[in-house]
Amino acid sequence: MPGLYFLSDLHLGLQEPQEEQEKLERLDTLFSMIRCNGGSLYLLGDILDFWMEYRQVIPKGFTRFFCMLSGLVRSGVSVTWLAGNHDFWLGSYFDEELGVRTLYGLHEVRHDDRLFLMAHGDGLGAGDTGYKLFARFIRNRFNLALLTAFHADLATALLKRFSLLSRKHKKVDMRVESTRLLDFASALAHEREFDYFVCGHNHAERLQAVHESGSTYVNLGSWIEGRYSYGVYEQGDFQLRQV
Repeated sequence: MPGLYFLSDLHLGLQEPQEEQEKLERLDTLFSMIRCNGGSLYLLGDILDFWMEYRQVIPKGFTRFFCMLSGLVRSGVSVTWLAGNHDFWLGSYFDEELGVRTLYGLHEVRHDDRLFLMAHGDGLGAGDTGYKLFARFIRNRFNLALLTAFHADLATALLKRFSLLSRKHKKVDMRVESTRLLDFASALAHEREFDYFVCGHNHAERLQAVHESGSTYVNLGSWIEGRYSYGVYEQGDFQLRQV
């Protein structure tokens, strides 16, 4: 049976050109492998460091990545993108133009008789109240209509500022943030059965059992510290690997 692949927190567009080029080269290698092996790819948020969809304008800077993503879909690989906290609004561009399904919140998939729960991780569990309020504000239909009616350059500058504030908050609160999702998965495992809870968000790469039933917490890490990690489930086994 073809495998499942998972990526999170590449934050494309964040770093210096040389680092961004390296990320794209690694991503091209990974996509080539997925095309050869077949299967499905789940992008668990913050793949881009910033994204807001406008009515008629596509923000510049990600053309090569979009071409790579479109090529992967055209090769027959199913691609699903779960929004993260830097994905302010995914809209319909990815679905209609690139063939990538976009979702918000917690998503579940049954594969090979195993249940996978997956999310970016923002807003889950106790705490993170400020972000939860912000997400409700920014994704409200009326507020989205106002933002997308702005001149795209002005709206982009404003939302990039919000993206920066989100990153600064995470650094201050990293000790708490690094355990919040693990605690959430552990509590969830006592409420319902699942095999894997897969997330990103806090950039803390980890694979750990959270219940005696075998429920496992997986955090995919990030690509901004010089590690190029991804998750893969195949032949009954989940692993974190490096490109």
